[in-house]
Amino acid sequence: MKTQRGFSLVELMVALVIVGILAAIAIPSFSGYQVRSARAVAQKELLEMAASQEKIYLNSSAYTTSVSAVYNGQSGGGLNRTTEKTSDGRYDLSCNGCTAQAFELRAIPVPGSAQDDDGCILIRENGLRQWHQGSDACAAASPIAW
Repeated sequence: MKTQRGFSLVELMVALVIVGILAAIAIPSFSGYQVRSARAVAQKELLEMAASQEKIYLNSSAYTTSVSAVYNGQSGGGLNRTTEKTSDGRYDLSCNGCTAQAFELRAIPVPGSAQDDDGCILIRENGLRQWHQGSDACAAASPIAW
């Protein structure tokens, strides 16, 4: 008798179904991880910008209103961001309503990116940190502290 080698069509189809089920579970989970990871990057960069704002305030008793101007340690300078986006390019960074005595730094998801509809993240001069989940305009009625 001659022994047969290889897989039958049924065995191959069972293996493909198992791989398909695993992929259906893993891909959405990985996508969610990427969104959370990008949000953490934006939060970190906002904290760095807020720390720079406080340094500027200590030097000149006023906050800067510019995100992208060159940092010179004074309120006439800026926060020295080469671009008004996070390092991964998923959020737009802005200084909303910045005055000499107050600031609100915002990270708003770039439209059309994976972060779209993830929500606006903000930090204020008084230490208030909020994530407006699902509201890219920072307008959620009950934001989540981060």
